[in-house]
Amino acid sequence: MSGKMLNTGAVLVSLVFIIINFSPAIIAVRASNESDKDGLQTYIIYVQKPEQGDLDSWYRSFLPEATISNSSDHDRNQSSRMLYFYKNVVSGFAARLTAEEVKAMETKKGFISARVENTLHLHTTHTPNFLGLHRGSGFWKDSNFGKGVIIGVLDTGITPGHPSFNDEGMPPPPAKWRGKCELVGATCNNKLIGVRNFFCSKDGSAIDYTGHGTHTASTAAGNFVHGANIFGQANGTAVGMAPLAHLAVYKVCNPNVYCPESAVIAGIDAAIEDGVDVLSLSFGLGLSQFYDNGIAKATFAAIRRGIFVSIAAGNSGPNHYTLVNDAPWMLTVGASTIDRGITISVRLGNQETYDGEALWQWTDIPSKRLPLVYPDARNHSTTTFCSPETLKSVDVKGKVVLCQRGASGDDVLNAGGAAMILMNDELFGDSTLIQRNSLPNVRVSHAVSESIKAYINSTSSPTAALVMKGTVIGGGSAPQVAAFSGRGPSRISPGILKPDIIGPGLNIIAAWKTTVDPIANRVYTFDIASGTSMACPHLSGVAALLKSAHPNWSHAAIKSAMMTTADTVNLEGKPILDCTRLPADLYAVGAGQVNPSKANDPGLVYDIQPDDYIPYLCGLNYTDEQVQSIVDREVQCAKVSSIPEAELNYPSFSIKLGYSPQTYHRTVTNVGKAKSFYTGQIVAPEGVEITVHPHNISFAAKNQKVTYSVTFTRTGNTNASSAQAYLSWVSDKYTVKSPIAISFE
Repeated sequence: MSGKMLNTGAVLVSLVFIIINFSPAIIAVRASNESDKDGLQTYIIYVQKPEQGDLDSWYRSFLPEATISNSSDHDRNQSSRMLYFYKNVVSGFAARLTAEEVKAMETKKGFISARVENTLHLHTTHTPNFLGLHRGSGFWKDSNFGKGVIIGVLDTGITPGHPSFNDEGMPPPPAKWRGKCELVGATCNNKLIGVRNFFCSKDGSAIDYTGHGTHTASTAAGNFVHGANIFGQANGTAVGMAPLAHLAVYKVCNPNVYCPESAVIAGIDAAIEDGVDVLSLSFGLGLSQFYDNGIAKATFAAIRRGIFVSIAAGNSGPNHYTLVNDAPWMLTVGASTIDRGITISVRLGNQETYDGEALWQWTDIPSKRLPLVYPDARNHSTTTFCSPETLKSVDVKGKVVLCQRGASGDDVLNAGGAAMILMNDELFGDSTLIQRNSLPNVRVSHAVSESIKAYINSTSSPTAALVMKGTVIGGGSAPQVAAFSGRGPSRISPGILKPDIIGPGLNIIAAWKTTVDPIANRVYTFDIASGTSMACPHLSGVAALLKSAHPNWSHAAIKSAMMTTADTVNLEGKPILDCTRLPADLYAVGAGQVNPSKANDPGLVYDIQPDDYIPYLCGLNYTDEQVQSIVDREVQCAKVSSIPEAELNYPSFSIKLGYSPQTYHRTVTNVGKAKSFYTGQIVAPEGVEITVHPHNISFAAKNQKVTYSVTFTRTGNTNASSAQAYLSWVSDKYTVKSPIAISFE
């Protein structure tokens, strides 16, 4: 079992994604393999399972002789070197070693491999209603609000005692629960049933010092809290997606949102041992093959034990090939907008008015038009970021200042500015992330930014006023894919369409650590944050609802139910848009926006058992040893019928199409009406013929399986590099829809 805290000198390498209210940009942690002054680095060591004896002794036998040469120092040296030993996720341990010591370890019998650990990056009052969940009726009520399900959240810790984690109406933990409560000065309850710390903080506490972990945990399974708001805005009942599910929290990240890979693996190892049903992981590891990715390996161990894994797609969008966490056994979650805004309007001197967003509705906001100044970037590349140096050359005193996103309100305030308009660039488009600033401000879209600049250029005396509108609900273009949301295709496995799905992740209000705001001088316990970190726990909560309603469904069945019933249109009934106001492609939206109520009754599911991934992994041309390191058992690919990626029984398709026809197979399981009849419907792009055989399928009983084939044939030339299609199985009650991404060779 994982049993020790991480030494603070551990090497940090790569991955966590969040865009929070105090940050104008995505937090990114660079890879680092630097060693300490003794040349020690944190290595993850993979070894064979012992033939006999206990794991502790077996793992310690691999430690170098240097740590045990002096018997009086034996325990102290080994304790300082051994960080974690793993029981459930992999056969191995994490230790502090030099490169020379690892080299010597390679000669020992049972040694498989070793590598320096990586560091992972951390990637609500309205969202349940936005997603169609209502307290008194429908799926939310029918699923018992997730009662009896345990969600394991790996993050920056927790704020015990927060009202979102009260246990009113909560039953005791299920009998299978084997976890621990390692809180100091606080206690767990029937909502927060377990808390463990795998990161060595100054006080050794699992307390959340950033707010990120509190936010994600409450989004997944926070209890009902009436009157929640952020500075009077977005007032309502805060509640997680599965309000009666239990929470088990594992602190694996420090206050700077660094998440050492060894600690994350230890947290997953413990969560498996403790008996969680769903894992919510709002971080990710960069580009690496599955056999070299500790999170891919650990999560495979989780799904092998029936645990559902929801994980963030990362915040490096909007370009293609920017997502992370792309293993097919994970639900990879992108981020979308919701139909709520905290709105301030910009009223220009030409009488035009444009809406933007801001966290505060300022009491001292200028009610009359003030001079509007735009320190454009013709003479200095940083001018539009409104840096102190460039503001010295521009008269901004008493004026509204137009700046690029990322500019500091403090700098504008110190230069004498009265208010600030923050412009999105073309890259961020419509994704107006709300952030704090020390003076009245508003964030506007790229299109609005261009209109404001055009107005400034049209007059010698531009003016503007900021007008408070407060919380506005009903934006018809929602959901829209957030600019930062990681996009596919996957670089590791392009034959699997990723992301799988999108969920709310822009300007999400949820529980936060108790904080005194230095500007407003007010205490707040709810806050607003953006990122795929916020989208992921929404899907974790939905998975808990489905697990409660369908306890016998596998991880793959739950994923399939979400994907094949996802919405592909927005509230206006038009295709979901990207941040640029163009239709989002499948590499941005995946199967679409989660629809929890439809997912509860999908009709058919595409099921996958853990062993079904072995032919897929062999088909990636992995060696026997590499596949074995993932599935944790002996594999001989020569004796396995390897399959191409697109042949995996996945709810979506991703193919590379040349001029030779390609045929793939799928097997669907009937979880709807016992006697049912479906017809295949194809929406194909120009230049591609798609045929399905048989064209009709029927079922006589529940859980009956039927296999069909799909053939793709290129019928003409196209100038496009890619295209998309849909295959739907339609009955009198259900539409089971699979997206198809096609790239042309």
